[in-house]
Amino acid sequence: MALNGLRDLLSRPDPVLCGWSSLADPVVHEILLHAFDALVLDGQHGLQGVADLREGCARAALLGKPAIVRVAPGDLALAGRVVDLGATGVILPMVESADDAAAFARALRYMPGGTRSFGPTRAADLFGMAPRDYLAAADEAVVSFAMIETAGAYADLDAILAVPELGGIFIGPSDLSMALGQGGLDPKGEATSKAIADIAARARAAGKAVAIYALDADDARRYASMGCQLIGIASDVGILKAGCARLVEGFRG
Repeated sequence: MALNGLRDLLSRPDPVLCGWSSLADPVVHEILLHAFDALVLDGQHGLQGVADLREGCARAALLGKPAIVRVAPGDLALAGRVVDLGATGVILPMVESADDAAAFARALRYMPGGTRSFGPTRAADLFGMAPRDYLAAADEAVVSFAMIETAGAYADLDAILAVPELGGIFIGPSDLSMALGQGGLDPKGEATSKAIADIAARARAAGKAVAIYALDADDARRYASMGCQLIGIASDVGILKAGCARLVEGFRG
């Protein structure tokens, strides 16, 4: 896979459909990579450690698909590390402001425009590049996604979208639904859907990539109609549970 593979996918008219992995098993990662356009490794709520993220990024690159890693809130050190391991997209959750988004985006870019330290030996090897060539291309190839899921981020959305280094935004429907104060978790609710449509339209108008997590195929289609370009759908855990439930129900009737 070329280093700019994620950027290329985002430039196409069809949405990028991502497998979402919470599990650490590299065989699970391979199965998702064969099925989907890209792989999201959930380093926030998932079960992966750094070694598991390393293996997931490697398998994605070797299978010709982009790896995107969600790190824990505020973990800019891990954000820089996973791009050294071969990720070409990073998601930062619980962003509250344009200052948060700017610090995150710069953490994925080399000096003088950013704060990323140089040491991409593994990433360069995975993409078949000399480190100097990786250095020359990485700033434009790696995509930073600031999650829009808090009241602060929604209120500061226009300023976040104005951060020049930021590649895109990633909408988190579950936390956003709670942040809207609608009485608990309601990711499929009317207020949440209106907010998602608003965020997506404003982000597209600002020239930023728009990504989101969908619970199922129906939600994914609905979000695509709103202009979302990259959609993480279900999760390996959710797919496994649903598949098991269907088999048992099919047997027992």
